[in-house]
Amino acid sequence: MRIRIVGAGAMGRGIAQWAASAGHTVELCDVRAEAVADAVAFVRSMLDRAVAKGRMAAADAESAVARLVPLDDPWAAGPDVELVIEAVREDLATKTEVFGRLERALPASAVFATNTSSLSVTRIAAALEDPARLAGLHFFNPVPLMRIVEVVPGAATRPEIPPLLTSLVEGCGHRAVTVADTPGFLVNHAGRGLVTEALALVEESVGEPADIDRIARDVLGLRMGPFELMDLTGLDVTAAVIDSIWEGFRHEDRLRPSFLTPNRVAAGLHGRKTGRGWYAYGPGATGPAPEPPVTGDAGRPVHVFAPDPGREAEAVALREALAGAGAAVESGARPSDAAVVLVPVWGTPVAPAIAAHGLPAGRTFGVDPLPAAGRRRVLAVTPAADAAAGRDARAVLARAADGGEPFAVSVVRDTAGSVAQRLLASVVSVAASIAERALAAPADIDVAVTAGLGYPVGPLAWGDRVGAGRMLELHRALYASTGDPRHRPTRWVTERAALGLALTDPGTSPGDVLGAP
Repeated sequence: MRIRIVGAGAMGRGIAQWAASAGHTVELCDVRAEAVADAVAFVRSMLDRAVAKGRMAAADAESAVARLVPLDDPWAAGPDVELVIEAVREDLATKTEVFGRLERALPASAVFATNTSSLSVTRIAAALEDPARLAGLHFFNPVPLMRIVEVVPGAATRPEIPPLLTSLVEGCGHRAVTVADTPGFLVNHAGRGLVTEALALVEESVGEPADIDRIARDVLGLRMGPFELMDLTGLDVTAAVIDSIWEGFRHEDRLRPSFLTPNRVAAGLHGRKTGRGWYAYGPGATGPAPEPPVTGDAGRPVHVFAPDPGREAEAVALREALAGAGAAVESGARPSDAAVVLVPVWGTPVAPAIAAHGLPAGRTFGVDPLPAAGRRRVLAVTPAADAAAGRDARAVLARAADGGEPFAVSVVRDTAGSVAQRLLASVVSVAASIAERALAAPADIDVAVTAGLGYPVGPLAWGDRVGAGRMLELHRALYASTGDPRHRPTRWVTERAALGLALTDPGTSPGDVLGAP
């Protein structure tokens, strides 16, 4: 295929390297001639590096470079061009002007694709004489390494174009997912679940950014915590995406932005690129403050209390783990006067359990029963807690069996569901809302999120690991505990829990019933 790429910046040159390496002839152009020369040199250097690392044969690299055709004029006639991929700056007027000029220069048979990450594909296409020829083809940076591409049909896109683009993408070794033309498409939309909930936790003083990041990594198994991720992406970019998606979905509560971000953006606290964000960077930066050492009495008696029958299995598992580590775990229904009391919580704070069961407020703490991906446990502290008892509870939770590595123990403010549960609930809920709107297929949601965001598992599959029924219990408890509509259960999770279906199961649609047997 002969492909013309308009825009020779970071995205354009990445797409050019990807397509040329896969055997396509690539016309690369830009309104700045020097950008094209720089892009060709960059692609050559990246292919040379691949050869040096043994990932590519030298002859293949030379052939790929030979398939790059620099153009002085983006609007030059191109009778053999079959596909145009636009990768210019993210501005509606600029993109519509580019496609308008291309429409006059290229044959009607050429398919147009925009690499927009946030603009409406339909609005870009609407400026064309033939809007049916354009679709979205959203790559991620760096293109050769991020092996996922969103194919986004506009409202008027011809039905044969998305399959054609999917075939191209997968023929070049990347995975293509078809996504509705909605704000944020799929990956950026799904990613709001993590960062918006993380910001809400900091708003509520549940923990500091470093606390949230440690729990996200060590309990949920994420490669980067949400605040580390915002600093890497740039808070200015993240805040703009959060706002645009929230506004695009007509102020959907599940996507609600934080009041924390506008002032930080205005102050230039954008992250790595400005030297300071949620963390400091550059010469002399020391990173997050280390966690305080464990100083409490690890030998203090501990009583694990199940506040309801649904938590009994979690209480038993915690008792056995602590006993196996040599802790003085009490038996019996009520705690002794000396014991610290640990209560597994699921979607609720520990404070209501203290009140309902007459537990000693100064010595009772919440514990997150989610199985940790790493060696970290989370202790939730109410305003009535005794600080010395809290230090002892932390020391007990840090104990490890058979002389193994001690657990790290994060100490956070008591909140509905603790930190990891709230993050997970939001990730699953946002993905479920995408599925129930049929914006993307469940399998595509999971594939796109794992590839585009680096989650250890797709959000719907993650929910299935917990179980649809238990996820519904979590969502209901969070909603009942907080009254915040951001936590309301989705139809997708509610139906599947009731019907015994997996969250990843697309289920039967009316179209399936009406279709041919």
